Amino acid sequence: MPLTPAIEEPQIHESAQGPRVTPAASRTAQTPRPVPGPRPVAVPRPGRPGSTPAAASRAGVAPRPAPPAPRAAETTPGPVPAASAAPSVSAAVPQVQLIPASAEGALDAAEEAVDLLLDTGRAPGEILVITTGDPHPWAAHELSFGEASYWAQHDAGDDVFYADAAHVQRASGRPVVVFAANGGPVSATSTALPVALARAGALLIVCGDVKQINSVLGAGV
Repeated sequence: MPLTPAIEEPQIHESAQGPRVTPAASRTAQTPRPVPGPRPVAVPRPGRPGSTPAAASRAGVAPRPAPPAPRAAETTPGPVPAASAAPSVSAAVPQVQLIPASAEGALDAAEEAVDLLLDTGRAPGEILVITTGDPHPWAAHELSFGEASYWAQHDAGDDVFYADAAHVQRASGRPVVVFAANGGPVSATSTALPVALARAGALLIVCGDVKQINSVLGAGV
């Protein structure tokens, strides 16, 4: 198949078209922008000075000196109150527990209460036992060596101490007091029980007749 020769497009020379015009030359001449001058000094708004001295200096305002630190209040040391002697009784009212028991079984109930206290972590020196009737066998045995030796063990505070209601005023306070109303004069309970309550720092356990105990301490015990 015969090939048709390519038709050559005529080339246009600059001499025929004239000089080219650049796009920049075709734009309309613009008015030159004015040269910006120095910015005016900013005037701070009234009531809102610069937050820092540098900002105040930029605004043309002299920085305000920082206010002086407030002086600590001067207190004149007064006389130190003398330490008062520690009271033998607790300022708070101790908890009261009542274990019903007859006069014959009050001492055994008190012994069981002491054993339970020791088993639950109470130290022996924290427990005071008071009896209204026959003294506890331990107290009777220790008193046979003389009252000086007997009360020396009380002052040492190393073990459970057993005291008769007649001597409850001499016994010092302990965290737990166990009161055994195991007989004796009727007035022994009414006289010694309020003292036992005052000697108890945290807990008073009373073993005895419920009516008799309530008549002394109140029906709410």
